[in-house]
Amino acid sequence: MVDAYKLDCESEAGDCRFIIQSENELEAVELAKNHMQEDHGRDYSDDELREEHLQVV
Repeated sequence: MVDAYKLDCESEAGDCRFIIQSENELEAVELAKNHMQEDHGRDYSDDELREEHLQVV
């Protein structure tokens, strides 16, 4: 079974329902990084996203 990588933005920004899910970790991190910057004005490093927000499902 292949791992999928998921970021549920609601856990970071309570009023946001944006969910990213991908089998490609790099893609999930990049999409999450772009979303957080463009929609919430927050900059996260790849490592911050992986350690604090990205879930393996």
